[in-house]
Amino acid sequence: MRGGEARQAARRWVARAAAADPHYRGAYFTGSINDLPADAELPPSSDVDLVVADARADPGLKLGKFRYEGALLEVTHLPSDRFADPEAVLADYHLAGAFRADSIIDDPTGRLGAVHERVARDFADPTWVRRRYADARARIVDRLAAVDPDGPWHEQVTRWLFGTGVTAHLPLVAALRNPTVRLRYPAARAALTDLGRPDVYPELLRLLGAAHLTAARVHRHVDLLGRAFDAVAAVARTPFFFTSDLSPEARPIAIDGSRELVARGDHREAMFWVVATFARCQAVFEADAPSLAREREGAFRAAAADLGIVSHDDIRRRAAEVRAALPVLDRDLLARVPG
Repeated sequence: MRGGEARQAARRWVARAAAADPHYRGAYFTGSINDLPADAELPPSSDVDLVVADARADPGLKLGKFRYEGALLEVTHLPSDRFADPEAVLADYHLAGAFRADSIIDDPTGRLGAVHERVARDFADPTWVRRRYADARARIVDRLAAVDPDGPWHEQVTRWLFGTGVTAHLPLVAALRNPTVRLRYPAARAALTDLGRPDVYPELLRLLGAAHLTAARVHRHVDLLGRAFDAVAAVARTPFFFTSDLSPEARPIAIDGSRELVARGDHREAMFWVVATFARCQAVFEADAPSLAREREGAFRAAAADLGIVSHDDIRRRAAEVRAALPVLDRDLLARVPG
């Protein structure tokens, strides 16, 4: 399917399904689909991300991934109040990028259009770049501080991983790039090259703990992850915000996409999403299939161990390393932002 066809399928879903909800207040595209030319092929390991603005303060769990007219859509609902202040969106490093170009699918209230107008005008202004950089940096500190030493191991690993992983978003913010999720490390490497600081990239891999890994080792982890992923579909009952990321529809992204990264030499970069998905599988097993949780835990722990995470003491030490690295990253990256 081509990019233009996928976008049209998403537009039809919005008109036929999303807009029928009385809480619906508009929709827009986000993520890599905004940069994909209409005649370019949408890779099987990619989906079409869109956000639905919802009048409720808490729209509940995201709708997630599903097929519509052959396109794999990923739908997230956000409170429409988050778009009431264009400057708040402009300062939010996750939200702002989608509004640089006209990504709006439907805007019955006019709020999304007002956000687009402001963000398109000021996105590259150094003051706002620095505000978004500060937003990303704060999320690193907050997520690392939120690791509960008494929480389940999969939760501890997840909080450490996603806190550490935001370090890969810092160069993306500085380079005015989309803060992609699964492919954040390859994207950060490209951004650092464009910023003239490719020498910073090894530090990001060091903080992740993946710098030493071989392709063969990561390939083995992907194989074991594939088995866990397939087992989840048969037992999953408890709803999680990431449930659709573990569905059969998402397998081309989580498993095949990881294999693609390993095959092209980005095995170290693949480990971020491999461990994240392992942790999510373990969360489902522990909620819905305790016997499988015990059976599959060793593979999950082995993957985390290859990132140097075996105990909470490791998480505490590695979180401290990330915090200590931030001033140096600030110096190297913000020097590339004028003003």
